Amino acid sequence: MYHTIRNAAYEPDPIHGPWREEMSVLRLGEELHTELTRMHAEADQGSARPDRLPVRRLNSLLQAMAPGVIATGRNAGTDCRLPWLYAREAVPPEVLAPVIGTWAAGMYREEDDTEGADLEERLRSDDPAEAVQLPHWETESVDLTESVTSAGGTAEPTARLYGLLPEWAAFRLAARTFRTGGTTLHFRVESSGNGARLVSWPPQRYERRGQTWYYSACLNITVHTVPFAPRFRVHVSAQVRRWATQLDVRPHQLGGTTVLLDAPLPWPGGPDRGHRLMVNTLGYDRRLKELAWRHHSPAPLLPELDIVRNYPQPEALFSHPERWINGSGDVAAGIVYHPSIGPHEVGPGLMARERADLDAWVEEGLRPMLTRVPDLTRVTRSNTPSLLPRSGAGHGPGVRDTQLSLQRRAALARALNGRPLEIDVFWQSPETRAALLAELPKLIGFPPGESVGSADDDTWRWRGEGIEIRVRAWPAGPLADALPVSRERRRSRAVRLAEAVEGRCRLVADRVVPRPDAAGVVITEIASKERFAAVPDSDPKHALRIAWARQGRLSQFVNLPDDTDSGLEHRAKWTWLDAFRQLGAISPPAHRVGAGVPGELQYVALWLVRHTRKGPTRRPVHRLVAVRVRPGDEGPGAIEGWDAERAEWVPYAKLLLLLSQAVEPVAETGKETDTGGPGDGVTARGGLRPGARPGVEQHRQREAERQIRALLFQLRGRPTLVLADAGNLRQCWPRLRNGELDRDMLGFGTEPAQRHTLYGDDLRVVLVRDANAREEVAEWYAHDAKGSVGFAEGVWGTAETESRVFASTASKPHTVAKLPKGLMKLAPTAQSRTAPGKTAWNPGQLEITVLGCLSEKALADSGREGDLPDRPAEWATLTHQLRYQDDYPPLARPLPLHLARLAGEYVLPVAGTKEEGSMSSAP
Repeated sequence: MYHTIRNAAYEPDPIHGPWREEMSVLRLGEELHTELTRMHAEADQGSARPDRLPVRRLNSLLQAMAPGVIATGRNAGTDCRLPWLYAREAVPPEVLAPVIGTWAAGMYREEDDTEGADLEERLRSDDPAEAVQLPHWETESVDLTESVTSAGGTAEPTARLYGLLPEWAAFRLAARTFRTGGTTLHFRVESSGNGARLVSWPPQRYERRGQTWYYSACLNITVHTVPFAPRFRVHVSAQVRRWATQLDVRPHQLGGTTVLLDAPLPWPGGPDRGHRLMVNTLGYDRRLKELAWRHHSPAPLLPELDIVRNYPQPEALFSHPERWINGSGDVAAGIVYHPSIGPHEVGPGLMARERADLDAWVEEGLRPMLTRVPDLTRVTRSNTPSLLPRSGAGHGPGVRDTQLSLQRRAALARALNGRPLEIDVFWQSPETRAALLAELPKLIGFPPGESVGSADDDTWRWRGEGIEIRVRAWPAGPLADALPVSRERRRSRAVRLAEAVEGRCRLVADRVVPRPDAAGVVITEIASKERFAAVPDSDPKHALRIAWARQGRLSQFVNLPDDTDSGLEHRAKWTWLDAFRQLGAISPPAHRVGAGVPGELQYVALWLVRHTRKGPTRRPVHRLVAVRVRPGDEGPGAIEGWDAERAEWVPYAKLLLLLSQAVEPVAETGKETDTGGPGDGVTARGGLRPGARPGVEQHRQREAERQIRALLFQLRGRPTLVLADAGNLRQCWPRLRNGELDRDMLGFGTEPAQRHTLYGDDLRVVLVRDANAREEVAEWYAHDAKGSVGFAEGVWGTAETESRVFASTASKPHTVAKLPKGLMKLAPTAQSRTAPGKTAWNPGQLEITVLGCLSEKALADSGREGDLPDRPAEWATLTHQLRYQDDYPPLARPLPLHLARLAGEYVLPVAGTKEEGSMSSAP
């Protein structure tokens, strides 16, 4: 058993002091910014913000083609006084001028780019009457460890370090080679929106099934903060980057895939020469009806800068990806693999030993400026709640299955509360129909069902122990067909999809046999979403969910047998378990934390459902969901959701149906800018994204915070643990940003933070956070003094007695295949030639922050000095144990949060509802 885990995270070393680097810094300057803004306004006369220069493509071009450019500053396209470029040395005018001129010409249409092409000559001109002055480079000493400490004790780096430090660290590491098992890897730098990446290049090869498959090691470098930590951190996570050598899709099915371009500089060398890969996006342009470079890709501009070399054209790259990954002349390009474009014989993930070796290599390369964060040790032996044992004397598989059946029956009886359960199965394959009918009685311990209907009416019934279930099986017919979405582009995509949804709703209404006294579930067999990818918005899943919810029925879906690799029995089992979950027939096992947790404790989870115009119904929506779990309660209501309009708790199943209900149309407050980002207008650090309308976002935040405060007040009568995912909820509650947090305090809006016990004498608040798409929580592995490396489950923390931040790691699911020791994917040996084909299990870490508890100070501030204070480690342990449930592998989040997040599947506003831009009806 491992007793220590190590995070792949580094922080400024206080012994070393500041990390200062002399950099050349360039600002756009007023003259050049004014000229470029004029050209932009002329080239794009329909732009809503002509003063906001589209510099993303220019930045990518400069980073790739201008020697020494390390990073680009934020918002330089809007404010000419802000730093724009950071470089190891000044880029000469003969390099900078053609790059800017080529980019400016690209703003114009091909037949109208004369003035854009003329800019380069004016940048080079010596004639004061015609010249546009290039700004002058300045020298600046930049402290790459500069930070400020918040009132709550959290160190936050200065804003520019989020982009600058990862790039600088990446170039420092790319100058070194990595050796493992006789293999030497060289790394190139790839810029990303959240930091920087290191990609081993050229890719490695794996021969399998008569074909060559390509893959690389990839390191993601990002900067983050940790609540109450005195120093910020640099996270470095390792993974396998796979490359596509054949695309099993048609050109019009390629929505957008990343292409990394390896091209030499077209001018004399400079610092960091050959260390960067250029990021582009290849996809189908429906306006041009052909493959094209998309999303500000710099690739189309390269032939203008370098007329000597042959650069890949979109169609040629799509048709012959392997030819380009091996290089054409001294130009190479790799299409980053995604499962949607076909199979790949290289498995995802790296082995634990490889991750540890890369981590040690990074640590050595970042010394002495950055040092590794301290290892974490166990804080408890109570890793799991009271789960049913899987093995041991008297605990064979049959005994456990019987106990599980008893638990499921009891939960189902409690959720149904005496109502019969009506289930309709709409099937396409007889095998799926048979598997579903066979698996249901096994899960709840009933004998196999017998048909009680006529030859034309496949009906089965089970009764016993307060449960009555009737299942009817029907051919799916046109219900499971693709949605016939109109291609008429004069109307918005959301309206055309809404019309198709209404048509499917009418089709469903014709199949309904009303039974108002019963709980209703519909299971529909449909093709996987990949089968509908050829025609956008044609997947019927969301339309069927809306349609059945309007009839008062929950819905669950199962894929056709040929659309999945998993066994039919396994899929049937999970279909029923998910249906039970939607009915609220699930509860957490009894915890094993200790007497520090009140006996009548209830759990309340908050989750923000947010969709952009790219969401499932092409309508933006922000909706707050609250779920309450009361373990041990007898009778109905153990799992409930908050109905804000009626100000009451309702059964979980009813919450799902309420979330799906359409409301009356209202006038829109204005056109919303679709940022397409995770926060739909809000950045990871809590600010507004460029393009987001401040009035709309501030209204959403105020409304969400009002609902949260009202909900907290309603919970005051009982000991309550509030669970929130910080990465999710800070989008509508910005005071959950790490820099805004303070122990045992809650802040809303611009008001001063208040002690959390004002919202309830027995209130505790715990925030959880995972890595999400921004690598916010560090990668980890377990190790011991003998050099062994692996994984371990448990709750981990530092030796600090006042620590509020812990790590939760789960056990390896029993379904994950066990791999032989010593496998190395980056350096396969003769004994493990097939190692690259293996899938490595890389478990995530859940960060747990005990924000509010009854600490000594909190009790003293509340006038309760004599009460026994909480131990934060116990509340972290309780949160960790809520990830476990007998029917499931360890959950990514505590069960109440898991339920709140999945409730978002029913938030499906259709065109014309007041869900758009509003949270007024959100629970």
